[in-house]
Amino acid sequence: MKTVIWMMGAIASFSLMAIAARELDGHIDKFELLAIRSIVGVVLLVIIMNVIKRPTLMYSQRTKTHFWRNLVHFIGQFLWLVAIGLLPLAEVFAIEFTMPLWVLIIAAVFLGERITKRKSVAVALGLLGVAIIVKPGQQLLSQGAIIMLIAAFCFAITLIINKSLLRTEHPLTIVFYMTLIQLPLGALLAGADWTMPAPWMWPWVMAIALTGLSAHYCVSKAMQMTEVSVVISLDFLRLPLIATMGMMLYGESFDVAVLFGGALILAANLINHWQPKKTA
Repeated sequence: MKTVIWMMGAIASFSLMAIAARELDGHIDKFELLAIRSIVGVVLLVIIMNVIKRPTLMYSQRTKTHFWRNLVHFIGQFLWLVAIGLLPLAEVFAIEFTMPLWVLIIAAVFLGERITKRKSVAVALGLLGVAIIVKPGQQLLSQGAIIMLIAAFCFAITLIINKSLLRTEHPLTIVFYMTLIQLPLGALLAGADWTMPAPWMWPWVMAIALTGLSAHYCVSKAMQMTEVSVVISLDFLRLPLIATMGMMLYGESFDVAVLFGGALILAANLINHWQPKKTA
């Protein structure tokens, strides 16, 4: 039951983040938005670490690894914000679900991990799901779909590096360095012509800043309590949810192909993480 509660928190956080990004699209510079999000994150995490009396979590011996993780993650976050303004929300989330499959491919190509028959089936099924969603046979891949696929690839690289960091680093340390490193990146790329968000924008800006932290924390807590396959299954619920919200709030069409393709990607991820029970 606790796992379900944490995943409901994650689903609500991811969904609110997407809606906030859509509301701000075209109204605020995306690099400025990422910088403001990092400012809020740094301040909040410093407060939290001092409240729990663990200020040493702000220090790490693996700053180089943190830097490369967050450089790639920053690129992924920026591309995700761009895709939000180009694609229906459900399509963004469906393509984002390909991240575990990219992890599998990257691990095989660059880390030499063996591709079993089961993993080959997972990759093939996942790519079929992507093809159904982006419909490459009708036309060349849309700009938004390409951007979101690259974003998912960046998130996959981030996840691989994150697994390495978790061997020695506390989750709060990883999130703290995420905000600390991405702050100057966003500030520098935003340039000198910063404009303060209008009053109506601030609730949405704060929503992105806070849900960016809460979503990852909720998923981490859920993964501590149960198997990855359960987390993946529950996380899939945000696809029909965001599809419904996109239809109600923005008049987006309810594309059955996106849900079907997303279901195939879900099946691929479950096959990839399936562990046969050992017999006594």
